[in-house]
Amino acid sequence: MAAVALSKPSTAKATRSGKWSPWLFALPALVVYVAFLVYPAVSSLWFSLTDWDGLSATYNFVGLDNYFKLPTDPVVLTAVRNNVIWTVVTIAVPTVIGLGLAIALNGKVHGKPILRLIFYTPAVLPLVSIASIWGWLYNPQYGAINSFLRLIGLDGLAQPWLGQDSTALWAVMVPAIWLRTGFPMLLYLAALQGIPNELYEAATVDGASRWQQFWHVTMPSLRPAHYIVLALSLIDSFKVFDMIYAMTYGGPGTATQVMGTWMYANVFQYYQAGYGTAIAVVITVVAVAVGIPYVRSQTREAS
Repeated sequence: MAAVALSKPSTAKATRSGKWSPWLFALPALVVYVAFLVYPAVSSLWFSLTDWDGLSATYNFVGLDNYFKLPTDPVVLTAVRNNVIWTVVTIAVPTVIGLGLAIALNGKVHGKPILRLIFYTPAVLPLVSIASIWGWLYNPQYGAINSFLRLIGLDGLAQPWLGQDSTALWAVMVPAIWLRTGFPMLLYLAALQGIPNELYEAATVDGASRWQQFWHVTMPSLRPAHYIVLALSLIDSFKVFDMIYAMTYGGPGTATQVMGTWMYANVFQYYQAGYGTAIAVVITVVAVAVGIPYVRSQTREAS
């Protein structure tokens, strides 16, 4: 009886210590998360309600004035329009090209590993390097694009691609499409390899053409891959900054301004950190709102 009585306190103690063990293991990650994500996010939200210039030790609380200013800022309206154009083009075109490449490479093609490496390489290159490469290609004097046009007698098409409003945004989107194609290609290729051959054999027996097999067998089987590609590409498109900033700085004028570059300009060039931070908060809210359905879907699949 004494031994049983002595074991009860030790069991209760072990239960209490076991209750806190998961929190102790998670504590280092929680500290990092709070220090580098939660605290900066809360600080940014506070500064977006002030007129801080980013340098002074003092600032004034202005409430929601920075947010009310956004709809009346003509550059913000241009940036939103450019963001929408950028999002639509850099999602639709790489997705279609990536799907086409995946289908081609999923067949009997010689040198598959080399071709996959070639098509995916742009996705792993530093963005600054990509911007430098394409900036040289677009150079109006000695760039390869204009030099080639002059070589084949199309001098009239040679132009300053990054130096005029009508072509600047589209010119920047070309390298963006180039580097974004490899990601959907790999996802679709992996999904295609998971489709059972029996489905195609059954469709062939039923007299389905290749086009009918594509629409009624391949596309439905790729639905999870479609969702992942579109969700991640959409989130990434709202955060666009580095490619545009490295190639045009948002110019000429405001032709290639997006929300990210206009936020950067307000904080670090015009010293309107409060207003720039309000733009950053809006970008974050939009990105989180777009990402929530994707996270929820992945959580349901994991459970």
